[in-house]
Amino acid sequence: MKNKLLQILSVVAIAALTPFAAHAQGDKKSKDVEVKCPSGIDHSAWDRLLKKYVDAQGLVNYTAWKNDKEDRAALDGYLKQFAANADKPAEGNEKAASLTNAYNAIVVTELLNAYPVESIHETKKPFETKAWQIGGATVALNDIENGTLRPMLEYRAHSVLVCGARSCPPLQRSAYKADSFEEQGDTAYRTWLAREDLNEFMPQEKKAQVSEVFKWFKPDFEKSMAVAKIFEKYGPPAAKELTAGGKQFDISYLSYNWGLNDQGEHGRSYSKANLIFDKITK
Repeated sequence: MKNKLLQILSVVAIAALTPFAAHAQGDKKSKDVEVKCPSGIDHSAWDRLLKKYVDAQGLVNYTAWKNDKEDRAALDGYLKQFAANADKPAEGNEKAASLTNAYNAIVVTELLNAYPVESIHETKKPFETKAWQIGGATVALNDIENGTLRPMLEYRAHSVLVCGARSCPPLQRSAYKADSFEEQGDTAYRTWLAREDLNEFMPQEKKAQVSEVFKWFKPDFEKSMAVAKIFEKYGPPAAKELTAGGKQFDISYLSYNWGLNDQGEHGRSYSKANLIFDKITK
């Protein structure tokens, strides 16, 4: 009986410690859902709110935002623009920018609604629940990411989508725009790879310790650009030195920190044990 219980706990722990691995693959239903977005979305409110509440490290002042009724209403009003039927759907970079902004704004809204929390995993099925109106349909975050943006953008999706965790690529302080989406995505990659707490490149030791995102989403990178090429193209000088000329090096992955990307204390002490508990109980 004891051995059986240990086996069960081991399976649960493994599943809990790598929750994004399954999310990264995307459930079949999400992969089959392409989210259509109305054209002409005005992103100015989201841009203003990002500049007001997000710092240079990509951390969010949830306390101040939660307590500002006008700015909470502004965020809700921004997302309401997406609800209309997509009779004239956005395409290309307009679609990419709008849905990226929608994804990030939905994550922030979920967290503001639940705040104070230590992690997005303290909310119930945050990525799977179909609770958001976009283009006349009710969709989940997984539908936006796995059904639409990953097939559309491949590796480029992973620098711009922010899941509310401390190990996510930093939330940028500007809304994405159609006419500058590619440049903004490049900037997001450079910002992310330059963060030594999120990715570390050690050319003298011929190794790198990088985000688990590069393991979980490896097929997305291999479709268009090898992970090493990403490091060479967007990385800081140490990454370029490590990868120059096709040099061989070892890659290991930093444990993903699902603690809340909060400017305050929330999420700073969120542990693997907390994650296991949340995955079991939520």
